[in-house]
Amino acid sequence: MTRRDLLRTTLAAPFLRLPLRGAARRTNVVMFMTDDHGAWALGAYGCGEMHTPNIDRLAAGGARFTRAYACTPVCSPSRLTYMTSKIPSQHGVQDWLRPADSFGERSRRWLEGHLTYSEVLARGGYTLGMCGKWHMGEDEKAQAGFTYWATVPGGGGPYRDPEFVTNGVRARLPGYKTDLVTGCALEFLETQRNSRAPFYLLVPFYAPHTPYDYQPEEYRRWYDGCRFSCYPTPPPHPWQNKGLRSHHGNRASMHAYSALISGVDHNVGRVLRKLEELGVREDTLVVFTADQGWNAGHHGVWGKGNGTWPFNMYEESLRVPLIWNHPGSIRAGAVIDAMVSSYDYFPAILEYLGITPPPGPARVGRSYAGFLRGAPPRWRNRLYFEYAHARAVRTGNLKYIQRTREWPSELYDLEADPGETANVIDSPQHARQLRALRDDLRRFFDRAGAPPLEDWRQTTRQELTAYGR
Repeated sequence: MTRRDLLRTTLAAPFLRLPLRGAARRTNVVMFMTDDHGAWALGAYGCGEMHTPNIDRLAAGGARFTRAYACTPVCSPSRLTYMTSKIPSQHGVQDWLRPADSFGERSRRWLEGHLTYSEVLARGGYTLGMCGKWHMGEDEKAQAGFTYWATVPGGGGPYRDPEFVTNGVRARLPGYKTDLVTGCALEFLETQRNSRAPFYLLVPFYAPHTPYDYQPEEYRRWYDGCRFSCYPTPPPHPWQNKGLRSHHGNRASMHAYSALISGVDHNVGRVLRKLEELGVREDTLVVFTADQGWNAGHHGVWGKGNGTWPFNMYEESLRVPLIWNHPGSIRAGAVIDAMVSSYDYFPAILEYLGITPPPGPARVGRSYAGFLRGAPPRWRNRLYFEYAHARAVRTGNLKYIQRTREWPSELYDLEADPGETANVIDSPQHARQLRALRDDLRRFFDRAGAPPLEDWRQTTRQELTAYGR
């Protein structure tokens, strides 16, 4: 063996935990991710009007996290955090990627130089497929360990007859985007029919993101005559992003948003049936989550973190559904109240699959896999958030949001005021807690190697455009 071969073997070793000959089949994974989908907008999370029977069955048959959050309440940086376990200051994407940064000649791979959990899986023997929204740069090109690749370049576009790039072939496909994403996912699964290698299938749907231009009637019909009682209608927030203002209190928008979610649910069912047909359902972990949350009237806002200017860190912008379902391995009906973040997914999925990544001092996540095995790890319920000019820390009962000097900072007592209606940052009775949270927030970002908040623009080279009212 040459020195180069020895070095290559040594570097690869931490990724590998291969089964012995004759050992049980390794666990497959299907991860569903929706876009702009608050945890509140599922039957399993309390919205009885939402028609989501397949997702609700996943929750009933597995583990449902009640306090799962995105680190950033907007798509591209949130997706990079899931992939890397790094916060925006570390991975370099502070806002959603505009077309020039997302695909085409001027684009770049924003994940370049950052180890992803998918690369760890690929080096550990997994076959990886990605079908849906990427929005992390050079969108049309397979990367990060994935070998099957089907996407619509960029972060959005119409739902009817979209243009896909499937394994390098660009073509306009007739039909509904959510159904087409799933068609690609089923094709990938079919390629695994006779494979002995485990697979990881990422299915990031575009729904229920705007535009609300088209939803098939089969998904709309569930909401004919619906009261939409899960959609609050307080007066519009004074900071409301004017580009989304027309959706506030708009019944047509509520109908469209709900139908887009039901379209996702129907397609989750299609994938589950395919797993059963292939005889691998018992061997497959299914994860369902979202890139970040969504306000649909909550706080008088329609939108996510950039639904207001300045950006907000409301619970509905940050809290996401998170369901893990693995028959025979994860207890049915488990409810996990630990506070977990998108930056915790990297270590959790790898520990669950028995794969050890190489050390990564810049990663901030903690593995929550022990909760899924019934052996809860030691856990501190404290999370950190970052979005351009705003950073935040949330404890079990407090949330402190710090903004750059031109915008007001906020403190919410979530125990006394779960609706985040009263900013108590100037309250004398909260002064000691505020000082402690400020110090804690500063220490966290210092340890992460982030510059002071006022210098946040130094952390990214992407094209940024200021939002106005």
